Amino acid sequence: MPILDGGYVEEVAMSGHSKWSSIKHKKAAEDAKRGQLFSKLSRAIIVAAREGGGNPDVNIALANAIEKAKSYSMPKENIERAIKRGTGEIEGTSYEKIVYEGYGANGVAIMVDVMTDNRNRAASDIRRIFNRAGGSLGTSGCVSWMFEKKGIIIVNKSEEVDEDTLLEVALEAGAEDVRTEDAHYEIITDVESFRGVVEELERKQVPFASAEVTMLPKSTVELDKESAKKVLRLVDALEENEDVQEVYSNFDIPDHILEEISLEK
Repeated sequence: MPILDGGYVEEVAMSGHSKWSSIKHKKAAEDAKRGQLFSKLSRAIIVAAREGGGNPDVNIALANAIEKAKSYSMPKENIERAIKRGTGEIEGTSYEKIVYEGYGANGVAIMVDVMTDNRNRAASDIRRIFNRAGGSLGTSGCVSWMFEKKGIIIVNKSEEVDEDTLLEVALEAGAEDVRTEDAHYEIITDVESFRGVVEELERKQVPFASAEVTMLPKSTVELDKESAKKVLRLVDALEENEDVQEVYSNFDIPDHILEEISLEK
């Protein structure tokens, strides 16, 4: 998820390509997409509210969608309007959830979460994107077994955060693991424990940069430079599509290759 940091956007973790996502992009580029970003977050809230009701206390999917929207600084009124659209209190477009699965260069697994008001358009767009980027769209279930649904909470390293305290709070609240990265900590939870861990961090006033339920790869595929560039083009093209909510992958790119690619962009 994007974390605003010193005028730039740093995306960390989540979708199986955390090293690539840690490369910084100028904040202006992300701000230009904010309208599209809020639209995608709204769709997730609308669908969750439609399927499970408008009360996040009893609708875990809605609570998770709201948590994610908040971490992107989505205004409260936007969130409330999306919930009302989902429950039918106000009129709105009806969206359908679809998951597409396929492969990128070097057999990298790709999962694409889509929410669309036009199934035929979405299918055509996703297939075209895969084909143009040298990937291939597969059948349902072809790669989903390579991922598992987990909660992930990102806590930036700072003087406010003591590693031992963070570890104690997270694990006592039900987290499965706390991983240390260069600039942040990643708290991993199962889906059922996610909300409890988030709420405990808030109660203990532990600042966190982002929190969401996502699909984490069980194992990763290391890429060389050429394969990395092909996969990243595919992921970027998918993420730019208005119907695409999330893209998950299991690629891993060595730091020195990421450095080279980032200098070329």
